[in-house]
Amino acid sequence: MIGVGEKAPGFLLRNQNNQEVTLGSYRGHRSVLLVFYPLAFTNTCQGEFHELQSRLGDYQNAAVQVLTVSVDSIFSHKVWADREGFTFPLLSDFWPHGEVARAYGVLDERRGTAERGTFVIDRDGIVRFAECQDRARPRDQSAWREALASLGF
Repeated sequence: MIGVGEKAPGFLLRNQNNQEVTLGSYRGHRSVLLVFYPLAFTNTCQGEFHELQSRLGDYQNAAVQVLTVSVDSIFSHKVWADREGFTFPLLSDFWPHGEVARAYGVLDERRGTAERGTFVIDRDGIVRFAECQDRARPRDQSAWREALASLGF
């Protein structure tokens, strides 16, 4: 897994609305909370994302953008986002399969899905917070808020 102080690997992925999203587009003006997750429509991921959505104002503002990533297709993301009311970007790392998760060191090669990796990337593209948690347990999102607070957000 890439660590704190390292340059975050760039990427271009498509969101649930089939729009291109690049990490580089935020460089220089917004930090990014980058949240990898195994699969849409799973209980743990759904619970995490409902908490994220309910507290979105704690994570996303003029200085910080939330981006989430899994190996699901954009079509799965679209249905899931619409059904659950998720308004943040759900990015598809579908093809080449898991390439971005692999670059961040959070791809479970055996299962072909991302682990629960979370990164805070500052506006200069440097990782300021990094964690990877067991896929069976939901993450403690207070650590994300603390990481963003340490950057002044």
